[in-house]
Amino acid sequence: MPPEPGTRLGRRNDPERRDRIIDACLDVIADVGVAGASHRRIADAAGVPLGSMTYHFTGMEELLHEASTRFGTRISERFERRMMEAADAESAREAVVALILGDVFGSNSELVISHEIYTLAAREPAYRAITTGWMKRSRAALERHFDPETARILDALIEGLSIHRSLDDEPRDADEVTLAVSRITAVEHPRQGKHS
Repeated sequence: MPPEPGTRLGRRNDPERRDRIIDACLDVIADVGVAGASHRRIADAAGVPLGSMTYHFTGMEELLHEASTRFGTRISERFERRMMEAADAESAREAVVALILGDVFGSNSELVISHEIYTLAAREPAYRAITTGWMKRSRAALERHFDPETARILDALIEGLSIHRSLDDEPRDADEVTLAVSRITAVEHPRQGKHS
């Protein structure tokens, strides 16, 4: 007897299960790091049977790669939205400050996930490709308003401040961030574009 329509071998399809597993993987990484992530932990966090892990992914490596890619895409899209909404150089500076204070500093779990992915990328070329693509998209978003050198320095500021934020118990002063962005973007570079 054939399975009912909308089922696989008599079981109801769950088209969102794979997505839930990827999101749960990110939650587990934020909680216990990549080293603590296991099929069982992720399955529990996703609310799926353990067998779903091997059904949807060939192994932990594929799942970690998919989760890292999703995270990098999510952060890059946030950068792009912020910078697209800026109408001029001043609102672009405000957008960068908002990225740092609201987006980068807004979630401790995202800071942890970022650093876990950076650690993977430092050792594994496959993850380095993800972080390289992530940085290129972020810089391209910044280059909507700033020349490439300034965009690169701003990107380094954002990454550096995120490291400080994750390691420092003292909250980052918003005025300090605004001052840093103003100083970087006020510098005239020899190859500075007309959008600055």
